[in-house]
Amino acid sequence: MDTETGPGLGPDTAHVTYAKDCPSRTVVSVLANKWSLYVLGVLGRQRRPLRFTELRRHIEGVTQKSLTQVLRNLERDGLVSRTVYPTIPPRVEYALTDLGVEAGALTTAIADWSKDNAARVEAARRTYDDKDEKRAAGQAPF
Repeated sequence: MDTETGPGLGPDTAHVTYAKDCPSRTVVSVLANKWSLYVLGVLGRQRRPLRFTELRRHIEGVTQKSLTQVLRNLERDGLVSRTVYPTIPPRVEYALTDLGVEAGALTTAIADWSKDNAARVEAARRTYDDKDEKRAAGQAPF
């Protein structure tokens, strides 16, 4: 079982991390969803409430179903607020809550790191794939 230790964390104050019943795992699973990362990132960078169609335009490739589900999950977890205006047709806007702003800072950092290091990751993948192909070729029967 993994435990955290370090300065100020002795055996009596150590706590279990990564445990299957830890409530943080459900939060991590929501944040680890790629569409969640993008929604939090877009709302954070726009710094204003957005309508569903605006969000969808900013996030290429997301389906209506996926975006709807992600927004529901983020709202349920208190990261996004949903405001319905009594107009015809109804206008619905999504915005980050204070908790969402905090989470958005983390997801923005991941997005920034990804952009800054995409070329290095791609190079590592090519190197790995080349080695893997050579290994496979060497093990193939003649």
